[in-house]
Amino acid sequence: MKTFALLAICTLFLLPLSASPASALSPTPERLVYDISWTGLSAATAVQEVNYKGDEVHIVSTTKSAKWLNPFFPVNDRAEAILKKGGGSDYLVVPKIYREKINEGRFHTNKEAVFDIPQLKVETKDFLKKTEKVDPISARTFDSLSCIYAVRGMDLTVGKSIFIDIYDCKKLWKTEVQIVKREEIKTPLGKFKCLVVKPLLRSEGFFARTGDVTVWITDDALRIPVKMTTKVKIGKITAVLIGGSYWPKQEE
Repeated sequence: MKTFALLAICTLFLLPLSASPASALSPTPERLVYDISWTGLSAATAVQEVNYKGDEVHIVSTTKSAKWLNPFFPVNDRAEAILKKGGGSDYLVVPKIYREKINEGRFHTNKEAVFDIPQLKVETKDFLKKTEKVDPISARTFDSLSCIYAVRGMDLTVGKSIFIDIYDCKKLWKTEVQIVKREEIKTPLGKFKCLVVKPLLRSEGFFARTGDVTVWITDDALRIPVKMTTKVKIGKITAVLIGGSYWPKQEE
């Protein structure tokens, strides 16, 4: 499933809006809670939080499976991205450290990536395979989690695509995000006027995405992801915003 990555593909959308992705980060903490359903059954809960510690931004995403699913396919995922101000690029905030621990059935990963934007490189450790490597990156690189907040700050125009460099602990991807249309949807929190976007991504795991991903984000300054769907090897995963803090006022 690698659900935290699913939540980070719009992603990943905070004030103020700007053409510079890093300026999409607001000093206001954010907490978003999602219900994750698999083929129509509520299967997990995901929580994505943003907090601030000095000149660092900490983003944490966790996903835990429902009790009924645990005996068959337990899910316990955690991803953490630490960003810092500056860093020698034209971005206000750049990635510093990214960590992920994925536990989905028999699929497990435990990785860490340390970014050096001025030197255009990233050092990655795979703690399960006990391997290390250094990969080249661009000055506009984000990790699989912080990329959501980069996209949320960009100028999104219906009918056009934007591109963002994402490093996923394996390689650097130039990722296309298509802005498809405007649409109003109804959720447990009410009705939202949204932009429909389609990031073209892939991921590992039993629930690996096939690239068919759709995200509904609020068509306002907040750019909150309220719904996400993706086809997987077996069925479809849907994530719907059900609570948290810092979302726009909804229509009844």
